[in-house]
Amino acid sequence: MRWQAALAGALASGLVACVSGAASAEVRITNDPGGEVSSYVSKFHDMRASGEHVVIDGPCLSACTLLTGIIAKDHICVTSRAVLGFHAASYYDDASRSLVPTREGSRLVMRLYPPEIRSWVVNHGGLRPQLITLRGRELTALYRTCQ
Repeated sequence: MRWQAALAGALASGLVACVSGAASAEVRITNDPGGEVSSYVSKFHDMRASGEHVVIDGPCLSACTLLTGIIAKDHICVTSRAVLGFHAASYYDDASRSLVPTREGSRLVMRLYPPEIRSWVVNHGGLRPQLITLRGRELTALYRTCQ
């Protein structure tokens, strides 16, 4: 699968561990800091099309959280170590050598999230440069606990 080739570097660095089973495949997210949005969208669409299940077993931050709007909810489970981290979309400005938040990018990202995630984000101040995290009971109220 194409996304597995793209993840090869991440696997080598320990960001994501993939485990294949006889009947279906499972992707285990243990420490994903996120990255460029379009590559995550593409990867998650490929995963959805192949029917893979996702185990969130650690931090899933930034663009990684887009899986909540792309992967079917019944294909996602969370462990006690799971954390979803959200922040405003931004771009790197070469002149200032800093990340600059973008409202349009943040609006696009919010449209990708399912309603319950959008509601949680709004209730916690919206997307802003500072990271807000969804974990513990709040997270298990939205996603099933892994068996």
